[in-house]
Amino acid sequence: MNRRVFLAVLLLMAAALLLAACGGGGVDTIKIGINAPLTGDIPKVGEGTKFAAEMWLEDINAQGGLEVGGKKYKVELVIEDNEAKAESAAKANTKLITQDEVLVIVGPQASKQAVPAGGVANDLETPMISPWSTNPNTTLNRPWVFRTPFLDPFQGPVVAQFVTDEFGFDKAAVLYDVASDYPKGLAEFFKKGWEDLHGPGSVVAFESFTTKDTDFSAQLTKIKESGAQFIFTPQYYNEVALIVQQAHELGWTGPIVGSDSWGSAELMNLCGDDCKGLFFSTHYAAAGATGATKEFIDRYKEKYGYVPDDVGALTWDSMLIVQKAIQDCGKITGDIKADRKCVRDAMANIKNFKGITGEMTFTDQGDPIKCAVIVRISESGEFEFYKQVCP
Repeated sequence: MNRRVFLAVLLLMAAALLLAACGGGGVDTIKIGINAPLTGDIPKVGEGTKFAAEMWLEDINAQGGLEVGGKKYKVELVIEDNEAKAESAAKANTKLITQDEVLVIVGPQASKQAVPAGGVANDLETPMISPWSTNPNTTLNRPWVFRTPFLDPFQGPVVAQFVTDEFGFDKAAVLYDVASDYPKGLAEFFKKGWEDLHGPGSVVAFESFTTKDTDFSAQLTKIKESGAQFIFTPQYYNEVALIVQQAHELGWTGPIVGSDSWGSAELMNLCGDDCKGLFFSTHYAAAGATGATKEFIDRYKEKYGYVPDDVGALTWDSMLIVQKAIQDCGKITGDIKADRKCVRDAMANIKNFKGITGEMTFTDQGDPIKCAVIVRISESGEFEFYKQVCP
């Protein structure tokens, strides 16, 4: 090969590399970010998201890739551990967007991480969908951020109405973590919902603690002496077990009611008999599920050895929504900024999506209009469907 031909080949190779770098048709892989608490206080939540996302990827790989506009693309999950910390979740999103150049992000789950991470995603104009965050601030005035669960302004009054109808009570107590976005917000929404039904002063004890606390005896003693007929505690599964057990040790005999954060597969391992017979609001009930929901549950259980909790089911729906949004774009141009905008717009336009946690249509805030489920923990420790409450 003479020098002139050699230089021509080099120039052609350089041009090809430049075209690929600029999105000139050289994109063969779609990257999807997963921002989840694989370590920290709630690792089971991160595990549920990771497992569900990997199950979805198995299906994509079995089809030879994700087909968009007649072309099949390899899909790569870029998984980041946010350690169940707000700062780590924000940093994880920054890395996923600026370094890994993911097309879209699934997660974080808990509102404490999803709220700050959502701010990063919105500022850097990258679509993000949270599978579990119910705090309104996650999506509020953030056109790039979506979610698959219902919101706490809906969930709080739902629990208040359920307890009123089910037990006929008129005096409530609340125990919540004042330092965490999710329980703090939901406690306040419940209080408002309860007082709308029963009047000012009907929440006779509104007790708080701080993240990492493990001794709740002082707050529970005040609750016991307040005349409250039940306790509402919108805490995560690891704290619920301690709260319920300590309440029983202090002689509490009334109902203890929870929220969707109770729904982890780990709850009964930690709480045991103390939690049997209790109720909580959530997104789906595994026991007695049918159709696509049962198929997902059976497959997950066979693969991972336990029944998936709500975050696993919500992640499954989130992955399918991401898939639909990408495919609805019609093509991947390779211009990451334009492709992210296309996915965002396509996601915003999704209507009547039939997920395993319910049918969803997004509002202009990126929130789904969907129903809540009340679950009863059976004597065998299963989360049984009790009733459904819709907006």
